[in-house]
Amino acid sequence: MTTEAHEASTTTPAQTPAHPTAPGSEWWRSAVIYQIYPRSFADANGDGIGDLPGMTARIPALADLGVDAIWLSPFMPSPQKDAGYDVADYTDVDPLFGTLDDLDDLVTSAHRHHIRVIIDLVPNHTSDRHRWFREALAAGAGSPERARYIFRDGRGPNGDEAPNNWESVFGGPAWTRTTDPDGAPGQWYLHLFDSSQPDLDWRNPWVREQFRGILRFWLDRGVDGFRVDVAHGMVKAEGLPDHHPAPGGGSMGGDEATAPFWAQDGVHEIYRDWHGILTEYDGDRVLCAEAWVTPLPRLARWVRPDEMQQAFNFEYLETPWDAAALRRVVDESLAAFGAVGAPSTWVLSNHDVVRHASRLALTAENPQGHGIGPLSPGQPVRELGLRRARAATALMLALPGGAYLYQGEELGLPEVIELPDDARQDPTWFRTGGERYGRDGCRVPLPWEADSPAAGFNDTGASWLPQPADWPELARDRQDGVDGSTLELYKHALRLRAGHRLGTGDLVWLEGGAEGIIAFRNGDVTVIANTGEGTVSLPEPFAGAELLLASAPVEPGVLPGDSTVWLRV
Repeated sequence: MTTEAHEASTTTPAQTPAHPTAPGSEWWRSAVIYQIYPRSFADANGDGIGDLPGMTARIPALADLGVDAIWLSPFMPSPQKDAGYDVADYTDVDPLFGTLDDLDDLVTSAHRHHIRVIIDLVPNHTSDRHRWFREALAAGAGSPERARYIFRDGRGPNGDEAPNNWESVFGGPAWTRTTDPDGAPGQWYLHLFDSSQPDLDWRNPWVREQFRGILRFWLDRGVDGFRVDVAHGMVKAEGLPDHHPAPGGGSMGGDEATAPFWAQDGVHEIYRDWHGILTEYDGDRVLCAEAWVTPLPRLARWVRPDEMQQAFNFEYLETPWDAAALRRVVDESLAAFGAVGAPSTWVLSNHDVVRHASRLALTAENPQGHGIGPLSPGQPVRELGLRRARAATALMLALPGGAYLYQGEELGLPEVIELPDDARQDPTWFRTGGERYGRDGCRVPLPWEADSPAAGFNDTGASWLPQPADWPELARDRQDGVDGSTLELYKHALRLRAGHRLGTGDLVWLEGGAEGIIAFRNGDVTVIANTGEGTVSLPEPFAGAELLLASAPVEPGVLPGDSTVWLRV
């Protein structure tokens, strides 16, 4: 099937009249959403790369875990230069992952298990293999086809200098020069990411119309919403001025959030348009922004009532394991999102950051996207990282709002640090000449069954990234039903979260704790976390309270360091 938006828009739209839920009770306000990275989740055909049938076979395990929805990273046709975030066709499935029928089967199975399905949409850029870009190159300067993307003449006497000084998120310049059919140097095109990912020009009405059709194509197939990649980057400042960022910060956040290619006001018009499309469909469909925008009140503009429903709370993700800092970001999050009538979201790991079972034990600066490897400073202590990760997750899942989990964190998986250099595949590694390790360490295929090939990822032993030798020890079947395992901690927390309606609750801070303690009440559950190293005594009446959940073994009346408990007084 070779469709794009202008063709996809001819698909018969769903005729079911929309019956929106009463405002304030929509499912996404309190949902726990589990991210699936398709290449690494489960491989049904044994080629070493995860696929849609593999996901479908594991839906019962996700239902057993207790999640409300899944979010699938890209599975569309792609050269896979950036693991699918370089899309070559927005309305099909890459044969690497299966077929449209396989996607339909996955959606059907998930819905049968009361799990909603959110898919990744990558609107900032396409692959350079996309038909739109190939046509743009062939049509030449000044053509309508080139106007789909951001082509510019170069600076300098012969146009030999890039149109501006922008740097790619993956390292190196954000511009690449083309070659005309006669061999002469041509125009330059913008790519905020890899050179194989040219940025679309969202000031062009043609581009906007294509994506209206793309949204309807997938909504008509029953998906429940979209996670929007680089949702803060689609509109660039008029005139494309040079940018002089402050030193430090990550590739997508910090000072970069004020760059002329991030967080421009024009993006909001796009999302208001998309919001209207989603309201045509039954079931409270959802848009979630991947927007590295600071401060939080500015990010909240993405989730105003007529725009998106959720935005990833990266300030929370990047907050250190420190009681004062955590309390501050929770307060700011609830205030900022609440001011526009939206829920806050909470997230600790995803496919772009060091897994929090390692990140929380790092002792050196680690900007987002840089990754860690064997020569990185501040190497994490594995036992400490897992202990803090379990405590941080227990704290997060008790907060009101939506929560995102990343595949494998329920197994306590750490970042894979010792990947061989010749196995790495992240463009960041190559574009920086190995200076940044990139994101491969959080993307290694999952362990399911300890005694199976590839730890149960498939039945052949193939794996697109090598799995560590100790992966079988962390396999799901080694943890399932085992008291104290990380898997059982997650399952128990999700059952309690649902049963006590914590996602739709109200947070009340509790005062008077020792240094390093953060404590609050949500409904009838009291949550106390000790972010310090030493054990502290619980004050009355908590010393004799009913223990609902503990991230680490606890004795009556005391709370060990780096641990969280849920109590009912």
